[in-house]
Amino acid sequence: MDLTRELDVAASLCRRAGDIILRYRQPGLTVSRKAGDEPVTVADREANALIVADLRATFPADGILSEEGAEVGAHEGGGRVWMVDPLDGTRDYVAGREGFAVMIGLCIDGRPSLGVVYQPLRTVLYRAVAGAGAAVEADGRTRPLRVSAVGDPSAARLISSASHRLAKLDELRTALGISDEVSLGSVGLKVGLIATGERDLYVNPEGATKLWDTCAPEAILAEAGGRLTDLGGQPIDYRGADIRNRRGLIATNSLLHPAVVPVAAQLLPV
Repeated sequence: MDLTRELDVAASLCRRAGDIILRYRQPGLTVSRKAGDEPVTVADREANALIVADLRATFPADGILSEEGAEVGAHEGGGRVWMVDPLDGTRDYVAGREGFAVMIGLCIDGRPSLGVVYQPLRTVLYRAVAGAGAAVEADGRTRPLRVSAVGDPSAARLISSASHRLAKLDELRTALGISDEVSLGSVGLKVGLIATGERDLYVNPEGATKLWDTCAPEAILAEAGGRLTDLGGQPIDYRGADIRNRRGLIATNSLLHPAVVPVAAQLLPV
């Protein structure tokens, strides 16, 4: 499957949306609230408008599921569906932290087949196409992505949410014997660090993330040799009517998955 054109378009749109986001990044930015008390800004909306309009014009036959103005039911039943988060990590963005990103993924017949995650502040771009490998563009060079070889849970380097960290995660850390933990906002950036081998494990016990939070990151992680599932070790359903990942998330370097899933399922039921 040749998705070269799709990857080029997605990468370009992520960079252009990133420019919009950085332009609005300043003190006094107005923050509104949407359903679920989630923050949203003019940067979210303008970046979304750019991405959705361009995807619709370039690939008119494809469905689009986006955080800001989702096409209801666009993803149900499969086919080609773009999943867009124009500003993943809005809380970090508003707080002046660096953990935010633009994410564009393409699902084909219910599986993440292409992913781009772009961190505007550091101009770091993670990208992947199913079957063609994953890479990161940073500091003027491109290098392939490969997860770590850490197989002992007690040696795992955990990455957690900067704004959604639950106390239940401490129970998981204790049970697995993990002592190394850092926090970051964007799901895509957390998973990106697992794809680079800098981190080994991400666990989100909440059922609050949506399909657009996981599509692009999963495509990248899978091509880097990692794995992303729900807390029970089951694949994310990208074709069902529900857009929420209600059973939480676990992302690992694959080697850790068999050891982490049973503990997470027991301690962090959803």
